[in-house]
Amino acid sequence: MSGIRNVLFLCDEDCDSGLMAQAILAREGAGRFRAYQAGLHPQDGMHPLVEGLLRKLNHGTAELSTAPLQTYWSPQAPVMDFLFTLSESLREQTPPRLPGPPLTAHWGVPELTFSGKSDAERALAVAETYRMLSNRIGIFVNLPMTALDRLSLQRRLGEIGAA
Repeated sequence: MSGIRNVLFLCDEDCDSGLMAQAILAREGAGRFRAYQAGLHPQDGMHPLVEGLLRKLNHGTAELSTAPLQTYWSPQAPVMDFLFTLSESLREQTPPRLPGPPLTAHWGVPELTFSGKSDAERALAVAETYRMLSNRIGIFVNLPMTALDRLSLQRRLGEIGAA
């Protein structure tokens, strides 16, 4: 594996966590990774708390976007090297088959549900999700990609998600 690697973060409905992952990888993996985000049932836009946290932490948000998963089956779509599922509802599902095929792992994070919670609880949930994703992506971008065979790399990706 050499060159810039494409990474797809896949969510079900809560695409805010995928947008956070996309922002984190865009910064942490700049020049080595290109981040994309898709949803099975993507929502429009980004929750203001998520956007606020990303801006506060100096992440660019203008280029963040969510696309339906079907976008990545198109012949014009970039070929993914990695696919990480983030929604707990996707834990037991077989990852979708994409051209490549990409290495896959489940990096589940709690769904960001905002109804019925106080402002403090919402802000804490967003910050905790960001922390989890930032830790995992930090480990991921520092893996010795060229020194690991495909099977070893697949095992390490699973370990990152389980931690």
